Amino acid sequence: MTTARASSRSKNEVEVSTGDTVDMSMLEAIREALIIEMVRDERVVILGMDVGRLGGVYRVTRGLQERFGTDRVIDTPLSEGSIIGGSIGLAVGGMIPVPEIQFLGFTYQAFHQIGPQLARFRYRSRGRYPMPVTIRAPSGGGLRTPEFHPDSVESQFIQSPGIKVVCPAFPQDARDMLSLAIRDPDPVLFIEPQRLYRSLRAPVSRELATSSLGGASLVRYGTDVTLVSWSAAVHLSLAAASNLQELGISVAVLDLRLLAPLDTEGLVEAVLGTGRAVVVHEGPVTGGFGAEVTAIIQRELFSSLAAPVLRVGAFDLPYPSGSLEDYFLPSVTRVVDAVREVLKF
Repeated sequence: MTTARASSRSKNEVEVSTGDTVDMSMLEAIREALIIEMVRDERVVILGMDVGRLGGVYRVTRGLQERFGTDRVIDTPLSEGSIIGGSIGLAVGGMIPVPEIQFLGFTYQAFHQIGPQLARFRYRSRGRYPMPVTIRAPSGGGLRTPEFHPDSVESQFIQSPGIKVVCPAFPQDARDMLSLAIRDPDPVLFIEPQRLYRSLRAPVSRELATSSLGGASLVRYGTDVTLVSWSAAVHLSLAAASNLQELGISVAVLDLRLLAPLDTEGLVEAVLGTGRAVVVHEGPVTGGFGAEVTAIIQRELFSSLAAPVLRVGAFDLPYPSGSLEDYFLPSVTRVVDAVREVLKF
């Protein structure tokens, strides 16, 4: 397995091998996938603002320009629409672009290229031009970032048929799913939980992913209620499940991982096992992807549910300043309260 060079890691990010696995942070796992795919296929190119000399805002791509050259790791102007538009042109020309948008909230400035252009190009050309474009963008709160930096707007892209949406919560999934996304002939939006870049470390298998992007993953078993979430909210759900266990409540946690296309079968199976569900995500509740998840559960399991499906998300307000985000975002307390509410039925 190709691994990142020591010079591309900080002193606090040191890989530790334990037999068949390597201990990695989320950031390292993403960088690992980029290196693997750039070594595997010389058509893979990275482009975006500051991805080259600086190595990206969070230094995910640090060292890659030195290793692969300025013609494969390309610094662009601050123009999200041009970054995506250029990626579309590169794909038409036979390249495999991996554009970075510095924060998911900045995709507002590129949606005219993502929705009506990138997502539809293969369909519009009757399959003549595949669109192997993987957009990387960090998202989510917890870091006291400025306006537009923490917004969780993944639901907007579910309304753009033709683009796949991936939201990993663990280093293993980040490494494997990014590699598979880059190999996919269709466009993929790969959303990275920025609060987990360095705060989460876990063993990552040396074996490389070779199958499909995959579906939902049951990361905790339980019998009383199922928490359904994705990205950093998975870890919030796991924390809430641990608190509830101390109260004698057994909680399962389902990590959706892939929002589009959604693993409906895996979702239904996980909720059927408990008969109760709470959907947890960082985006605003109204119009969030949790609404679609809830509709599917209640359609497929109407006669099997013991209680209505509840949702816990951010409030329907513009994202506040960093000092207020703890009150704005879903919390362990709010998730615990929702679980206790569905258990009343």
